[in-house]
Amino acid sequence: MSQIAFWGAVELGLVYAFVALGVYLAFRVLDFPDLTVDGSFPLGAAVAAVLILAGLDPWLASAVAMVAGAIAGLVTALLNVRFKILHLLASILTMIALFSVNLRVMGRPNVALINADTMLTPFYGLGLSDYLVRPLFIGVLAIIALLMVWRFLESDAGLAMRATGANPRMARAQGVDTAYQIYLGMALSNALVALGGALFAQTNGFADVTSGVGTIVVGLAAVIIGETLFGARGILITLIGCIVGSILYRIAIQLALSSDVLGLQASDLNLVTAVLVTFALVLPRLRRGGSGR
Repeated sequence: MSQIAFWGAVELGLVYAFVALGVYLAFRVLDFPDLTVDGSFPLGAAVAAVLILAGLDPWLASAVAMVAGAIAGLVTALLNVRFKILHLLASILTMIALFSVNLRVMGRPNVALINADTMLTPFYGLGLSDYLVRPLFIGVLAIIALLMVWRFLESDAGLAMRATGANPRMARAQGVDTAYQIYLGMALSNALVALGGALFAQTNGFADVTSGVGTIVVGLAAVIIGETLFGARGILITLIGCIVGSILYRIAIQLALSSDVLGLQASDLNLVTAVLVTFALVLPRLRRGGSGR
């Protein structure tokens, strides 16, 4: 694997680190299996791309993309909390609806950002190669997002959200508004995912309606790999594991696809993904089995 390919994998891993953080909030903190991310990721890309092409500042466009993602998460939460639709089905319904919404937003299946200013444009003149500027910039944003999520989860509001996911009945008995916590958690989760989508569009130069396919699998893979490597050592370490897991996942994918020995092609991406996720799920059990003997 070449140096450019390596840094490209790191860059993409850092972009999907935002997805991993969002998936962690929904799946691990709220215990809410959320497939909305397959729709909110391209939604963030679509909103950011369209607004940037319309002349809006890229930072503001990315912020609006986060708001759009948060609204998508709120819709899923509404279907679940207010209308008592099973959380998995509620997220699937929102994901399906977002496919049409994303087409409406872009007006066509994809939008190119050729020659358009992005959040990264001012940093290209620093004397570093482009393939280094992008991962460094996104890495700083990922660290900021990680610290903000960590501080939130350690706050009273975050503790209430964690209690809602761990034991909603007990949380309600302690006076926690569990419905509000689900709304808040789903909004934050999908806002992070949409920010990842906005960064994806700006680093790759396009937004595509199909870019969200398999996003939930990538996010889960990052979370599972991080948990496998770091274990349960507190919120901060777990969040760091999400980012590290996302990067390692992308590097592993790049290594597998660029290996002449394996003979894999780009069309084998889903197969490689399934194998990696399965391995990450099975490894902890193998470790426990070995220690038991």
